[in-house]
Amino acid sequence: MSNAYEQLDAWIDAHFDEEVKTLQALVQVPTDTPPGNNAPHAERTAELLQGFGFEVEKHAVPAQEVKDYGLTSITNLIVRRPYGPAGSGRTVALNAHGDVVPPGDGWTHDPYGGEIVDGKLYGRASAVSKSDFASYIFAVRALEALKAPLKGGVELHFTYDEEFGGELGPGWLLKQGLTKPDLLIAAGFSYQVVTAHNGCLQMEVTVHGKMAHAAIPETGVDALQGAVAILNALYAQNQRYKQVKSKVEGINHPYLNVGRIEGGTNTNVVPGKVVLKLDRRMIPEENPVEVEADVRRVIAEAAATFPGITVEIKRLLLANSMKPLPGNAPLVEAIQKHGRALFGEEIPTSGTPLYTDVRLYVERGIPAVIYGAGPRTVFESNAKRADEHLVLEDLRRATKVVARTLYDLLS
Repeated sequence: MSNAYEQLDAWIDAHFDEEVKTLQALVQVPTDTPPGNNAPHAERTAELLQGFGFEVEKHAVPAQEVKDYGLTSITNLIVRRPYGPAGSGRTVALNAHGDVVPPGDGWTHDPYGGEIVDGKLYGRASAVSKSDFASYIFAVRALEALKAPLKGGVELHFTYDEEFGGELGPGWLLKQGLTKPDLLIAAGFSYQVVTAHNGCLQMEVTVHGKMAHAAIPETGVDALQGAVAILNALYAQNQRYKQVKSKVEGINHPYLNVGRIEGGTNTNVVPGKVVLKLDRRMIPEENPVEVEADVRRVIAEAAATFPGITVEIKRLLLANSMKPLPGNAPLVEAIQKHGRALFGEEIPTSGTPLYTDVRLYVERGIPAVIYGAGPRTVFESNAKRADEHLVLEDLRRATKVVARTLYDLLS
């Protein structure tokens, strides 16, 4: 078996330049979400996959569903690679998402260039998670190059809705009955196996007042002042959240972020409307229904302290936390074993404060872990910040870990 591992490693080393070029090609097709016009990237990915001899299923989400969701186009991809007699073993799915937030300001490298400097590949989604399009494709290619007897199968799931919660990515594929794997590995980083993650509640809070000329403010109701009362109450909650600790390693406490504020019409007008968009991260131990009810209570009580305003609250997203399923042990053990051998250190299990679309597989009883190419922390990768990058040596070693893991599970 060790000889098989060496052969897998050698194939990946021999084809690593090709893997890097594949990642560059994927980074060079923008997938900014919003606006979420991601079908062109799926077409480019399918073209690359077909060049490797893979048959690709293209599953376009109906245009109206995509539009209603606030995006432009989504085509999800499935590649099925069956081995041995039908029904002879487990099907392991590998999922990575191609959608990503827009680059923003402050870049010193072209966000769509895939430029390589000092062993790092720069570009939006180079780390999260187009890197794992490459790692998973080349892990499967290495596995098949062995020509060893295998049983079961591998599925590649490349989806385009993680930034909006995954309901039209993995959620849509699962709901349509297009896939039901036995195990799942989803895009992640190389130095830990993530088995749990936070949930996320996003809400839009619209504060209505009454516009008035700034010279006669008493004739209006200042929606912004009302919004400030609500903001102060929400931020006070953040201090209380720090007292609530998760028992999951890698996850600390709940927290709330107000990420966007819009309102007012001009400097000489009392604001008649202010809109807040908030993000409440939920630790795995919390009940989402209770969390939402509590946030609504805090907002309502704060609004009541400012006469004249009215408040509308709309839920934008509710993503449940991910809790580990007992059946994930074969995945965890194989990744830890090979990670230890290839990275020269222990690869611990942990939770992450992020939320991901992996929860959608787990909710359907599919044991899953998050593992792939990347640094120790999201912060180190610059994901969602300027100059996002991937250390290419992490890509090489993570590809080997995934290839060896697939061999263990399917041989």
